[in-house]
Amino acid sequence: MARVFITGSTDGLGRAAAMSLLDQGHEVVLHARTPERASALADLTSKAAGIVIGDLSSAGQSRRVAEQVNAIGRMDAVIHNAGIYTVPTRGSTPEEHAITLAVNTLAPFILTALIERPDRLIYLSSGLHRGGEGSLHDLDWTERSWDGARAYAESKLHVVALAHLLARRWPDVVSSAVDPGWVRTRMGGAGAPVDIETGQRTQSWLAVGTEPAAQVSGRYWHNMQIQQPAAEATNTSFQEGLVERLQDLTGVALP
Repeated sequence: MARVFITGSTDGLGRAAAMSLLDQGHEVVLHARTPERASALADLTSKAAGIVIGDLSSAGQSRRVAEQVNAIGRMDAVIHNAGIYTVPTRGSTPEEHAITLAVNTLAPFILTALIERPDRLIYLSSGLHRGGEGSLHDLDWTERSWDGARAYAESKLHVVALAHLLARRWPDVVSSAVDPGWVRTRMGGAGAPVDIETGQRTQSWLAVGTEPAAQVSGRYWHNMQIQQPAAEATNTSFQEGLVERLQDLTGVALP
């Protein structure tokens, strides 16, 4: 059985993936933003391999999440599920980053760099990432007028590009990006067309699946099918430029 760490697992797709994997007999390490949010996991805690706590909008707390995960032991897979949707203002994190960038891009980058390297990495993206191309200038929205939808799209492009870069840089790791679709969660709303079971299926399968297809690196998935992502996501110059910017913004080097 595999040991899987899932960020943002107190509700929504993260919780659904955790429940699915636990039901299959896998070990799952849960994540909550705060101790208060961890109380939502009370029914899963006794079954889980551990729970880590930290607010991923803070780079300092993201580092501590990585430390907590490493203290539990090496993961077989990490599902980078945590994220926020459109917010009305740029906001400001403890490190003065835009909140959308911090949670959706910087946190998965920091965790990827600092958590002991697993066999598989899965990054949750969105079909909206195709509206985020051309985003290497002013990643942190310090010059542009704030556009919450654009910031979200850019952040989801970033993680698709990161997944593809890691497939090249770490050939011993299966690195994938997933568009779960518009899912009926707190983020997606009650009118979303995709049920939560369908929404969590692809990332859970990629984390533990034994079929050859689940072990192909550098792919973008939707509903158990490989799709073509935005052109920049597969552009090596864009990928390398993105990682350089993320290293500058976080002070964390990607091995």
